[in-house]
Amino acid sequence: MPFKLSSPLFLQVVVSSMGILSFVLDLAADLWAVVQYMLVGRYLWAALVLTLMGLSSVQLQLFSWVWMRADPSELFWSQYSHRFLFMLHVLQLGYLYRCFHGLQQGLSLCSQELPSEFELAYADFLSLDLSMLRLFESFLESTPQLALVLAIVLLTGQAEYYQWFGILSSFLGISWALLDYHRSLRSCLPAKRNLGWSSSAIYFLWNFLLLGPRIFVISLFSAIYPYYVVMHFFSLWLVLMFWTWLQDTKFMPSPNYEWLYRMSVATILYFSWFNISGGRTRGRAVIHLIFIFSDSVLLVISVLTYITWLPSEILVATYLIIGAVCFLLGLVLRLIYYLWLHPRCFWEPDLVDGTLGSILSPDYTKLLYNRRATQLAQNLFPMAHMPQLAQNLFPKAHMSVILPEKEPIVTS
Repeated sequence: MPFKLSSPLFLQVVVSSMGILSFVLDLAADLWAVVQYMLVGRYLWAALVLTLMGLSSVQLQLFSWVWMRADPSELFWSQYSHRFLFMLHVLQLGYLYRCFHGLQQGLSLCSQELPSEFELAYADFLSLDLSMLRLFESFLESTPQLALVLAIVLLTGQAEYYQWFGILSSFLGISWALLDYHRSLRSCLPAKRNLGWSSSAIYFLWNFLLLGPRIFVISLFSAIYPYYVVMHFFSLWLVLMFWTWLQDTKFMPSPNYEWLYRMSVATILYFSWFNISGGRTRGRAVIHLIFIFSDSVLLVISVLTYITWLPSEILVATYLIIGAVCFLLGLVLRLIYYLWLHPRCFWEPDLVDGTLGSILSPDYTKLLYNRRATQLAQNLFPMAHMPQLAQNLFPKAHMSVILPEKEPIVTS
């Protein structure tokens, strides 16, 4: 039945709509803040916001264009010319084009009684790329700008209405991007179990509770030492770049653009954990957690040696205690999620059903195979076993997942 509220297609349309809404709200909040800063003579603050917007937008358009060029031409070039899509990306509109194109595809499917398998697979293909781009945009623009706005609020001791609007829209966009990214990667598992409401809530909360204190500490350090925060970011960013280089990532379709992915991942790792390689990743996650926690403690010590009271006449220790409680609660929820809610999968070939190759022709399977999202899904959901026979049978098709009767403890 068209537009059935409980159907996955309708939920996908809602997700796409929320993604566009959060992006537009965040953009409006940034432009609003720029105008207000310029009106009161804070030209440096306005320039910083515009710089962050410009750098993140260029990176986002590069990701979108490189992926579009690497994908089969039948997916995009049949509707618009190569030159037209290129100009959209030059004008920084490529990401919005993808958003509205994905929304249009979802609405078209919802209006049909029985959509074809190709149309369903194409909608999944579009939504996977959108969720990845939305995550990159959140950490490349929304998160740094959120830290900047919080630093300005801490420095001045008050928050204007447009700053509150920016803070709320940024938190909305980041939180939604994290949850949507995790949920979308599960669609790469053919025999997937959808993330339930309770699992979604816990996943959202532990990310929010761990990310919030990190952003606050960086903002506090930026407010007290505005000229040293840039040095701090680039010193850690270079270390994290070296970390990604050691893991020899091969995410982009061309090695010439792999540096773009590693630069972006290093920025994400500055704020939060992001899994970029497969296998048992518990050790890497613990190393990153200790590294970020130690850095945050050093930032706090640097602040306390200089100031104990904020301009708003609030004791710094009050905020630090709240942040510590949030951090500990986030660790507990993260442990709960990975022990009992994160799926451990045994990847096996399914010759009967559940594989993309079993429902689509070989040409469609090759056309709609999203290598990028599948690679990230394999990093997030560990493969305990993948026979060589499966790789030979389905070199570019999804593998089905056979869940054990009792899931063991997850270590990734």
